[in-house]
Amino acid sequence: MSRIFGFGESVPGYEVPVLNEREVRAAAGILFVFAMITFANAWFMGNFRPTKIFVIAFLVDFTIRIFINPKYSPSMILGRLAVRKQVPEWAGAPQKRFAWAIGWGLAVTMFWLIVINNVIGPINMLVCATCLTLMFFESAFGICIGCKIYNALPNRQAQHCAGGVCEVFTPHASQKVGAGGTVIVVLFLALIGVIARQGFPAADAIAPVAPISAASGGDDRCTPPAFAVAMGHAEKWKLHNNCK
Repeated sequence: MSRIFGFGESVPGYEVPVLNEREVRAAAGILFVFAMITFANAWFMGNFRPTKIFVIAFLVDFTIRIFINPKYSPSMILGRLAVRKQVPEWAGAPQKRFAWAIGWGLAVTMFWLIVINNVIGPINMLVCATCLTLMFFESAFGICIGCKIYNALPNRQAQHCAGGVCEVFTPHASQKVGAGGTVIVVLFLALIGVIARQGFPAADAIAPVAPISAASGGDDRCTPPAFAVAMGHAEKWKLHNNCK
């Protein structure tokens, strides 16, 4: 019978407990998507209810990861399901636990601020941006920033890092960016900057589409529906429906 409480798997050939890096990245990507959705709701519409729900879910998920067992974390289960047909890539569990402890601390902070005290301000955005950055680097690039912090601490040495970054190796020639690649990126960004500076026709210079008649068919077609009003989206709804 498998252990209920534990952290990491004992795999032959690895001297420390390990976790499947593919599952970890998949779980980070899943959380990142929902975090972005709630962040966008708070930023663009001033709706913090999804953020509060996500903070609670995030805190519960990471509490299970750290204090019970990562294999029972809902996001890790979904990540495991997503990559179940891929060959595992084992990474050291100790540094992951340290990195997740940072995430857990951020979740506790957000829970205290936004869920319990209903605080809305720059500190929330800073904490959210930190969480998003950590999850994005983990899911998109396989870079565990918390693991790098762990490796920089005295008497700490991460083992079995994703991509072998803990071990010294010589990059293949195809992995090198070089001066040519740098120039391409710089020129590309410069081109986008030039295009952005040129500007585009103002909205009032474009031939407007005739608005929908409010009296068409005896029905007020330009009255925003209840859901748009509830979201504070009434004026944008009118704009999107050619009623302004």
